[in-house]
Amino acid sequence: MTAVLGICAYHGDAAAALVIDGRLEAAVEEERFARVKHWAGFPRESIRSCLDMAGMTPADVDHFAIGRNPRSNLWRKARFALAHRPSLHLVSDRAKSARRVQNVAGALAHAFGVDRARVDKRLHWVEHHPAHLASAFLVSPFEEAAVCAIDGFGDFVSTSWAIGRGASIEGLDRVHFPHSLGLFYLAITQHLGFTSYGDEYKVMGLAPYGAPDFAGALSRVLRLLPGGGFALDLSYFRHASSGIRMTWDDGAPAIDPVFLPKLEDLLGRARHPAEPLTARHEAIAASLQCVFERAVFHVLRGLFARTRQPRLCLAGGCAMNSVANGKIREETPFREVYVQPAAGDNGTALGAAFHVWSRLPGRSRRFVMDHGYWGPAFGPAAVRRALDARRPDLARQGMHVTELGDDDALCRVTAERLGEGQVVGWFQGRMEWGARALGNRSILADPRRAEMREIINAKIKLREVFRPFAPSLLEEALDEYFVGAAADPFMMHVYPVRPDKRAVIPAVVHVDGSARLHTVSRDANPLYWQLLRAFGALTGVPVLLNTSFNENEPIVLTPEEALDCFLRTGMDALALGRTVIVKRPEI
Repeated sequence: MTAVLGICAYHGDAAAALVIDGRLEAAVEEERFARVKHWAGFPRESIRSCLDMAGMTPADVDHFAIGRNPRSNLWRKARFALAHRPSLHLVSDRAKSARRVQNVAGALAHAFGVDRARVDKRLHWVEHHPAHLASAFLVSPFEEAAVCAIDGFGDFVSTSWAIGRGASIEGLDRVHFPHSLGLFYLAITQHLGFTSYGDEYKVMGLAPYGAPDFAGALSRVLRLLPGGGFALDLSYFRHASSGIRMTWDDGAPAIDPVFLPKLEDLLGRARHPAEPLTARHEAIAASLQCVFERAVFHVLRGLFARTRQPRLCLAGGCAMNSVANGKIREETPFREVYVQPAAGDNGTALGAAFHVWSRLPGRSRRFVMDHGYWGPAFGPAAVRRALDARRPDLARQGMHVTELGDDDALCRVTAERLGEGQVVGWFQGRMEWGARALGNRSILADPRRAEMREIINAKIKLREVFRPFAPSLLEEALDEYFVGAAADPFMMHVYPVRPDKRAVIPAVVHVDGSARLHTVSRDANPLYWQLLRAFGALTGVPVLLNTSFNENEPIVLTPEEALDCFLRTGMDALALGRTVIVKRPEI
């Protein structure tokens, strides 16, 4: 047996992934344990959880793979520093971060009581973008494909092109810092007043409300080059001149403002986070999405011209832009697209592990990620302990607790409650890997009821009203509800909903008639598939509104967290394993 532990450390979305004999065994993000979104630092609990799921200890690990390499692209870094002369404070900050990454072996040894020398001998530094590329291709269903990673930047690279064949990935070209589509999107996101790490998805949700009136202006900021390249007009950006501070200490990551005042001359005054959104902000969001998509498709067309491969594997933070992903087959020559559910920096843990595995002597590919359930599970005993601890609270609030005997009863009862208009927390099986709730840690509702979107936003999620919810549907019903869509078990693509179905499932249709698709197959998630089937038999609509089981926090991990979230929010019922808890007693 050969075990490779992949680690994303001292960066946003810290995570760990364990590969045993070429197959993924476990993968989880540290935020689920720390209860801080996008948690940055050393993923101690993620590592422990992955090893526990495999019944292993750190001493059993043959290779430790880190999805960073501070020594890569040193000459480019030095040349940039000489040309731009960043402040001593910024240089000190970056040096401190590099030292922390380089001491990963020491952190492992200290956290788990293993010998430092043994860890050092088994430690592999995998550059950031090769880790992204590996996370996309080496777990894909394709034997051969074009591969692309697009993000902010990592190890001084922001975009990389490659071709994958078998267990090997051949790099073709790169775009280096300071030019970056991720930083372009981040700058406008910050200008729009969304200043928390990872807020870009909010702008993607806001964009359909506006018209791209500022697209011409933003096109002056981002120039497309022959062959799929691009370049920023750096006079609008702070990161290329004075530099930006990035905080990766144990806790929530933070990035200083990326844009300079010149951007306000172009787009108008930046919005304060507390200010209301106006039509101008909606237009800027629409323009950003438009120009970003144009650039992404330009990059991908350049990659296709070099590879002539009809299949594409995509990774990097920009691959989380599900609106752009859903248009790739329409806007480029690629016919099949694979994006795994942790395409962002959390996925570098996965990619680093598979990168190292693929380079071991005599190794070959033997794994395809066709589902996203790689986190911890909590069985009946854990559920019982959580319930026992809260039974006085449940009784005091007059809640009804029912233990159901089998999955048929669980799905029938849950489908009935959903059909009656109740909002149900659904906590089952292994936790999802990546940012999306895929039917194991989900809040579910009836998509036929248009009011559900407002109810869940106001009473449960406590989030911006413009943000849409996604539909889960039986894979067999895909063509009945969507136009030009491909099955997607990871909720990474947005497609148009068929015009005749938009009024049927209004709670999950965005203002532009689209929805972020999640197809559920019987093989990938039999229980959730059975629930969708039961709801379809009851209502004629095999679709559910599916949003992550949380309230402005990371997705719940444990039964205790699921109970806490259920009790403090406006959910009506909770299916915790085969136990159903209802806030109003049966009559």
